[in-house]
Amino acid sequence: MSNDLGDAPPRHRWLVLAICCTSLLVVSMDATIVNVALPVIRTDLQASITELQWTVDAYTLVLACFLMLAGATGDRVGRRRTFQVGLAVFGAGSLLCSLAPSVGWLIAARAVQGLGGTMLNPVAMSIITNVFTDPRERARAIGVWGSVVGIALGLGPVLGGVLTEAVGWRAIFWVNVPVVLVAIALTARYVPESRAPHARRPDPLGQVLVVVGLAALTTAVIEGPRLGWTSVTIVGLAVLAVVALAGLIVWERRRVEPLLELRFFGSVPFSSATVIAVCAFAAFGSFLFLSTLYLQEVRGLSALGAGLALLPAAVTATVCAPLSGRLVATRGSRFSLVTAGVSMTVVAVVIAQVGPTTPLWVLLAAYALFGIGFGLVNPPITNTAVSGMPRAQAGVAAAVASTSRQVGSTFGVAVSGTVVAAAVGVQAGLSPAWWVVAVATAVVAVLGVAATTTRARATADRVADLFAEEPVPHRV
Repeated sequence: MSNDLGDAPPRHRWLVLAICCTSLLVVSMDATIVNVALPVIRTDLQASITELQWTVDAYTLVLACFLMLAGATGDRVGRRRTFQVGLAVFGAGSLLCSLAPSVGWLIAARAVQGLGGTMLNPVAMSIITNVFTDPRERARAIGVWGSVVGIALGLGPVLGGVLTEAVGWRAIFWVNVPVVLVAIALTARYVPESRAPHARRPDPLGQVLVVVGLAALTTAVIEGPRLGWTSVTIVGLAVLAVVALAGLIVWERRRVEPLLELRFFGSVPFSSATVIAVCAFAAFGSFLFLSTLYLQEVRGLSALGAGLALLPAAVTATVCAPLSGRLVATRGSRFSLVTAGVSMTVVAVVIAQVGPTTPLWVLLAAYALFGIGFGLVNPPITNTAVSGMPRAQAGVAAAVASTSRQVGSTFGVAVSGTVVAAAVGVQAGLSPAWWVVAVATAVVAVLGVAATTTRARATADRVADLFAEEPVPHRV
């Protein structure tokens, strides 16, 4: 096949899209499939609530830390090569998860999975963008790509429940291995190699500071209840996180091509989109974590029963995501963001009141409404982040939004799990954890208004002017 991606035959282009969507499916599904198996893992491996938090967060934390680096690496060394390495690492991590003899090994293997996942989705999007050179075809391809997230949301909990009940929790990781092997072979055959004409320069110090800051903060939040909030370890981790953040700000301001472009945050829409992504995905991560604990530990449902109970959220999110895309195109981002924030806040407040005997139909209706909110909020995040940005910077801005989603998922599980762990029993901790979720989703509604005012759009225009006036950096 020609190395010119745009010259690929139409049939091959859609096959490339299918291969890339496969990577998105397994990476997104593994962020949700494990949730319904957590109570079984807790029993089988004698895990604590804190260790269950790490089982989820080891994966999303690594994704958050390395997404931007992986995208830049693919641009530099070759997208197909990076994509294949990512598939191999993800597959190896999945196999290690299925063989884990203890919860510590499982957490380490989940981190390996996350490392592979960082090399898949951002690189796959770059491949799709270059394969589909016709704007109309590219829009259709990206629409298909986006719908896979909803499929993964729906398939993950149900498939996780079926496999956990029929075979055991280890089977939820086995299924990735054959999928990855087939994807590696098809990538070698059908995906042409490509690189960016002018890849961004590496920023190793910036990357180290991001990893140290996020890891220290997440560890402090998760381990605080166990070690004590005033313990030397937790205070030291908090100080380390602050120092890393301060160092990152100082260092990135000096870089010509920083890992994190701080000037973007002068745009109110961009800054708001970043916070919205963190809050919305923190709420979603908490929703899955808390709902699974409630359904199985409090109501006594099986893993399959819990997965089926969460299905209304998956269905409504899948239906509403493309509708939200159309709403954003015709009416802007405000309606979707505000509606999403309000609906998810209502759900959080309602579920904070539930108990062991709450009618199942109330839960199913609440889950369906939460899915509507989550389906509405995702499309306008990227649209708001790139609002007013010059095309040359749109990819970097979108990458920051994607990273913010993973940061939100990580912190959502960390905070909600910490609230539950600090209480006497799971049931006692669920209500305050849901009130924390309500605060996060209320922020989404408020910023949905603040980010879409005329004054906010003017700040985006000023930031765009900064980049429009800059010459392209000289490369030796």
